[in-house]
Amino acid sequence: MASPAAVAVPRIKLGSQGLEVSALGLGCMGMSAFYGPPKPEPEMIALIHHAVAAGVTFLDTSDFYGPHTNEILLGKALQAAGLREKVQLATKFGVLTTADGTPEIHGEPAYVRAACEGSLQRLGVDCIDLYYQHRIDTKVPIEVTIGELKKLVEEGKIKYIGLSEASASTIRRAHAVHPITAVQLEWSLWSRDVEEDIVPTCRELGIGIVAYCPLGGGFFSSGPKMVNTLSEQDFRKGLPRFQTENLEKNAMVFERVSAMAAKKGCTTSQLALAWVLHQGSDVCPIPGTTKVENFNQNVAALSVKLTPEEMTELESYASANVAGDRYHNIVYTWQNSETPPVSSWKAE
Repeated sequence: MASPAAVAVPRIKLGSQGLEVSALGLGCMGMSAFYGPPKPEPEMIALIHHAVAAGVTFLDTSDFYGPHTNEILLGKALQAAGLREKVQLATKFGVLTTADGTPEIHGEPAYVRAACEGSLQRLGVDCIDLYYQHRIDTKVPIEVTIGELKKLVEEGKIKYIGLSEASASTIRRAHAVHPITAVQLEWSLWSRDVEEDIVPTCRELGIGIVAYCPLGGGFFSSGPKMVNTLSEQDFRKGLPRFQTENLEKNAMVFERVSAMAAKKGCTTSQLALAWVLHQGSDVCPIPGTTKVENFNQNVAALSVKLTPEEMTELESYASANVAGDRYHNIVYTWQNSETPPVSSWKAE
């Protein structure tokens, strides 16, 4: 396996609207939220700088992470001289944390605009490269939400529009209002439901695909033992696939992938990440990490080559053998992202 320093990170065109990014991105959520307590700010800023120096320039955040604290962290990291010009900055809007901690999904034009202004301020930039609707507001026609995003593009506040966890029909309706550059979705060896309809739709329309959780929330890094190391604040502790009744079956999936990785001379996480990287030049995985050594391992996955036969073998290990759903509640996923017709909307 090539050392991380020897692995050049290629560039890819994400979508057909002109955005070019590193073939591997960096998911920044876990630095500030959901994966236990926030990590030390100086260390995370150093990690972001290390990533950019290594050629991983596509940085992913959201106003929901914290909330707000992850964007503030990235804003501080970007204050280094010349760094803004080197990165492609992606953030998201649409999920509001209420006083009791439950999320509310919003896609009204006024909310879209206010959220964008807030993100610009926290990130310390005058333009966001890729701005996603984080989750689809099923109360607001997608055409209305995209219409406001289109105005923000025209005003120079965002360059490209993205969607996250959107169904194929929602993607089509959005794309008819303004070209969608990227759709972010969960895609990994153990989350493949998007392959039937959503991925083909993106490819038909020339939309790039950004794969989050390409390592199964860390499962393909360290296997079932990771559950014992999670803090009580880590939301993964409650996910169905990490529950005792499912973990034993999923452990067998990890063991088979791990055995194949040993034959290939790479780590299990590198093999799982390589599988996503081999899905096509229109796919950019964004594994998150808070450690430089794990980041370096992820970059080295770019040098793992898989034959079609090896891809099929890997898929056979996981496809029919994974126990448990992605989430307890599918309400906030593409499976429930249909919006009312635009004719039903009455602007306030």
